[in-house]
Amino acid sequence: MYSEILAPVDLAHPETAKRMVTEAKALADKTGSKLTLLNVVPAIPGFAAAELPAGTIKKMVSDAERELRKLASDLGLDKSARTMLRSGKPHSQILQVADEISADLIVIASHQPGIEDYLLGSVASRVVRHAKCSVLVERQLD
Repeated sequence: MYSEILAPVDLAHPETAKRMVTEAKALADKTGSKLTLLNVVPAIPGFAAAELPAGTIKKMVSDAERELRKLASDLGLDKSARTMLRSGKPHSQILQVADEISADLIVIASHQPGIEDYLLGSVASRVVRHAKCSVLVERQLD
């Protein structure tokens, strides 16, 4: 049914990430699919980055990479899933990676929408609107 599943992970919400990745793993196991975990470190505008202490962005990236690998290891995926780290706008990077790996399913978590989501749109809603493949939204009711 699926051959490539992409699971974008928001490391700022570890419990949500664990539930969503567990769901993606179950689907991958059931269908014999390859699973890719992706974390996107939001890009910091140049004017703001210039004000940060030296090495801050590099540390953010290395911390995110370590956390993503730990999540994969904690869930028993360190050998069976790929991990990827990107920097930029989360929805754009998710869609780009989905195209690069020819994903036929994106499993993404979504939270209860707030007013800011109605005005700006959430990452999950942007992915749903623009993905070229199926998207499974793992709804998180907080």
